[in-house]
Parts: sequence; structure tokens; C-alpha cells
Amino acid sequence: MAEKTIMLVCSAGMSTSLLVSKMQKAAAADGVDAEIFATASSDADHMLAEKHPDILMLGPQVRYMLSQFQKKVEIPVEVINMQDYGMMNGEKVLKEALTSIEKAEG
Repeated sequence: MAEKTIMLVCSAGMSTSLLVSKMQKAAAADGVDAEIFATASSDADHMLAEKHPDILMLGPQVRYMLSQFQKKVEIPVEVINMQDYGMMNGEKVLKEALTSIEKAEG
């Protein structure tokens, strides 16, 4: 099992799949043991229960769901920076995720 599990959510799960692969490449290059996956917002509750991620990251197009997820889960919930998302900057998004996880773990 991976040391960290990062879940990305977008409207259909498609646009984030490219970002996931870029984040996985960045994690491998940095020696970070992480499971990173994307899912559609409609399947998010199921994936939360199944995978127990350390962080939930929302694509900018579903940022309106932030407060409902924050009420539901005990893990950090972040909206991916729109510029990083648009540029598919996997390394930066990965760093943000890991920083949020570290802060939550205290």
C-alpha cells in the first residue's frame, strides 16, 4: 500500500486523468510513494469509502463542492489552483497535496 493516497475529483474524471499521470511522474522522480487517482464527482463518495485517501483535491470546475466535502470527511480538502490545473503542473499540485497532508498530520 502506498504511503500517501491522493484523490482528485472533477466533473467527469476525464480532465484530471492527465494531471494524475503528471503527478505520478513527479512523485516517481521525487521518490514519493503515493497512490494518485482521479474520479468523477458522482463517484467520489464511493471512492472515499473504498480508498481512504489522505487528501481530496477538487478540480477548479467542481470548487462549488468544497464545503460539502469538508463537512463529510476528516481529511484535507483543497481546490487545485486553476493555473496549475490549466498548465497540468503535476509537480506543483503534488507538492501542494503533500504539504496539506503534512499540515493535517501535524
